[in-house]
Amino acid sequence: MAEPAIKEHIQVLCIDDDEIVLRTLQRLLVSYHLSVKTALAPNEGLKLLDTHTFDVIICDMRMPHMDGADFFAQTLDIAPDVHRVLLTGYADIDSTISAVNKGKIHAYIQKPWQNELLIRTVNDGIEKTALKRKNKQLEKQIKAQNNQLKELNNNLEQMVEKRTQQIRKVLKQLEEANEREKHEHRTTFEILYNFINANPYLDGIQAQNIASTSKQIAESIGLDQKHINMAEMAGYLAQIGLLAMEPALYKTPTHELPENQKKIFYTHPSTAQLMLMPATHLHDVSEAIYHQFEHYNGTGIPKGLKGKDIPITAMILAVARDFWQAVDNVTVQGNKFESALDQLQLYSGTYYHPKLLEALASLKITCASNQQVGSMKILSADELKNGMVLGHALRNYDGIMLLPKGHIFGAKSIAKLQQLEAKKPNPFRIMIKN
Repeated sequence: MAEPAIKEHIQVLCIDDDEIVLRTLQRLLVSYHLSVKTALAPNEGLKLLDTHTFDVIICDMRMPHMDGADFFAQTLDIAPDVHRVLLTGYADIDSTISAVNKGKIHAYIQKPWQNELLIRTVNDGIEKTALKRKNKQLEKQIKAQNNQLKELNNNLEQMVEKRTQQIRKVLKQLEEANEREKHEHRTTFEILYNFINANPYLDGIQAQNIASTSKQIAESIGLDQKHINMAEMAGYLAQIGLLAMEPALYKTPTHELPENQKKIFYTHPSTAQLMLMPATHLHDVSEAIYHQFEHYNGTGIPKGLKGKDIPITAMILAVARDFWQAVDNVTVQGNKFESALDQLQLYSGTYYHPKLLEALASLKITCASNQQVGSMKILSADELKNGMVLGHALRNYDGIMLLPKGHIFGAKSIAKLQQLEAKKPNPFRIMIKN
């Protein structure tokens, strides 16, 4: 389809069957640096509207064949946004009313006109027409942007749903394959943590730090062993829901995300709960992860729970998570741990339970120094040695399987992986059995 021809833009169109009047109008408007086209008859004016755009049309009321009211009525479909000014040489209220009703005029001026009033009316009309055009452009732009955002949200939601289903399927298969061990939390937990640690955009060390601090807080406030274990596992798996999402949502700092993507990011605890549903023995851990963004004063998400209604392990996880995030963000000189704790203390009694912050302040905090949890360790291709056994199938950055679970590394496979790794911005994170 051919693009429509671009019309020449002129500010004012003047129509009058009196040539002297037209020349007088033209001289006046040009003297004020306005661009002008003229027509001796309404039909000529309609033809000009086919090839030009105008901000203002000035038209005489009394003309042969077609009066100003009928002319303006015909322009409504051709140029609805133009500012319409009627010139009348008669004190005829009926003709003016007709022009208002039929032609939707915006102003009328009697002949002989006052130059100042006419110029003021024209300038006002030019300004209003320009605003209308600008509004239409903005509306069109906003509509296009909204459509793009809607499409992006749909794509992200579909991707999250697809990956959630995939991870739930894997988890279900693990549960079925390890039926005799389904009540041994540690086995399933180690497998899930290794999924997180193998992701190049998620921080396994950070997860270890959060888990260790969660466990220490739980011990410090006197929880039983079951809840201490739950708090530690919730710390390790707090990011599990992000595995179902596009890396763009979590490899960028959350505060830098657009608002629509930020909302999707904060659904990762809900996604985690869906993913962990087949592992019924991890129900309490998934509840802690699901409620990790609740606030002590009831202003959090997803349920707006308050005080004792929030699972204690969820409140512990929130303190440990935000403490280590604050440690990462500290830029001032001095003790990073003290600075991070000071930041959290600002929200004591609002975001966080005061007693949990007291417990955190009493701890001796240390950073995790390795990437090994339970039965697996994580290595890059450069760290591989002959005879090592692959704990989980290794895939490339596009999801294509490179080596199966149980592969025993030799010189050839190590060299090939090192060659592939050299071409990528991030090293492989290879799960090796201890």
